[in-house]
Amino acid sequence: MYIKNKLKFFQALSVFVGSVVGVGIFGLPYITSKAGFPVMLFYFLILSVVSVSIHLLFAEIILGTEKDYRFPGYVGKYLGPKWKTISFISMWLGLTGALLAYLLVGGEFLRLLFASFVKVSLIPFENSIIPVTLFFIAGAIVIFKGIKTFSRLELPIFIGFFAILIIFFKNAFPYINFGYFKTVDLNFFFFPYGAVLFSLWGAAIIPEIKDLTGNNQNLLRKVIIYGFLIAAVTYIFFIFTVFGATGPNTSEEAIAGLVGILGPSVIVLGLIFGIINCFDSFVGLGLSLKNIFMHDLGFSKNFSWLIACFFPFLLYLAGVKEFIKIISLTGVFAIGTTGIITVFLYKKFLENKGTRMNPVLYGLSLFLIIGIVIEIIYFFFK
Repeated sequence: MYIKNKLKFFQALSVFVGSVVGVGIFGLPYITSKAGFPVMLFYFLILSVVSVSIHLLFAEIILGTEKDYRFPGYVGKYLGPKWKTISFISMWLGLTGALLAYLLVGGEFLRLLFASFVKVSLIPFENSIIPVTLFFIAGAIVIFKGIKTFSRLELPIFIGFFAILIIFFKNAFPYINFGYFKTVDLNFFFFPYGAVLFSLWGAAIIPEIKDLTGNNQNLLRKVIIYGFLIAAVTYIFFIFTVFGATGPNTSEEAIAGLVGILGPSVIVLGLIFGIINCFDSFVGLGLSLKNIFMHDLGFSKNFSWLIACFFPFLLYLAGVKEFIKIISLTGVFAIGTTGIITVFLYKKFLENKGTRMNPVLYGLSLFLIIGIVIEIIYFFFK
C-alpha cells in the first residue's frame, strides 16, 4: 500500500506540476527585466500562498461532493445557475487566454526552430501565421480525438525540462551579471501581478488529479502543496538563469534573447522542448475546456471541440498577439474572478454541511478584488 501511494503521489504530482508550469514561465524573465528581481520574489511569495489556499479549498469541495463536475458544475450545484454562468464565462476566458498564449509562444518557438535550421533572417513575430497555424492544426486534431498525447510522459517531460534548465544554467552562468538582480523600477511594481497569478494557477486540472489520487484527501493536499512549491522554485530558477544572463535585453518569450549567448545547439534543444511543453499544455487545457462544454453545459462533442479550439485561433487571426498583456489580463480578470468565486463556493459548501467558514478566508477574495482594481488602473489608466 505504501509503494502504491507513493506511485500515485508522483504520478499525480508530475501531472499537476506539468499543468501548472506552462507558457507563463517564458514571460516571467521579461517582466522581471521591467520590475526587478526583488519585486518578482515578493509577488511569488504572496501569490503562492493565495494560490495554494484557493486550490486547497477547491480540492476539499471536489472530495466532499458525490457527483463529478468541472468548476462551473460545482458552482451551479452550490450557488445556482446565475453563478454557474458567471463562473463558466470566467473559466472560458481564462482557458481561452491560456490557449491563445500557447499558440503565440508555441508558434514563435516553431518559427525560431525553423529559422535556426534554414539559416534565414528571422521573420517578425507578428507575421508568423504559418508556424502558429501548423501548431494549432496539430493541437486541434489531438483534442478532437480526445487523447492527450503526452499524458503518460508528463514526468519524463518535466525531468527533461529540469535537465534543460541545468544545461541553460551551466552555459549561461559565465554571463550572469549579479548587478541585474539589484535593480528595481517602482513604475512597474504592479506589472508582474497578473502574469505571476497566471503562472501559478492549475484549478482546471484538480478534478483530474483527484481521479489519480482517489478520495485520499491527504494525498491530494500533498500534491497541491508540493506541486506549487516545485513550480515556484522552477520559475524563480528560470528567471535567475535567463534574466541574469540577458538583463535589459531579455526577450518577451525568454528564448530568443539567449541566442547570442548560449549558442545554436543549446538554443535548438530549448526550442524543441519548448514546443513539446507548449503543445502538451495546449492539448491538456483544450481537453479541459472541451470537457467543460460537454459535461457541465451538455454540448455535443463536436460543437464543444469547435468552440474550445477555434475561438483562440480566431482571436489570433483578429490580431490579439501581445503575449505579456494576454497572460497578465487573463491572470487578473479570469483567474482572479475564478478565485473569488471559489471562496464563496467553499462557504456555501460548508453551510450545506452545517459548518461555518473561517472569516479569515474572506481575505483571499478581498486580495484578489484589490488586485483586479489595481490592474485596471495600471493597464488602462496609466
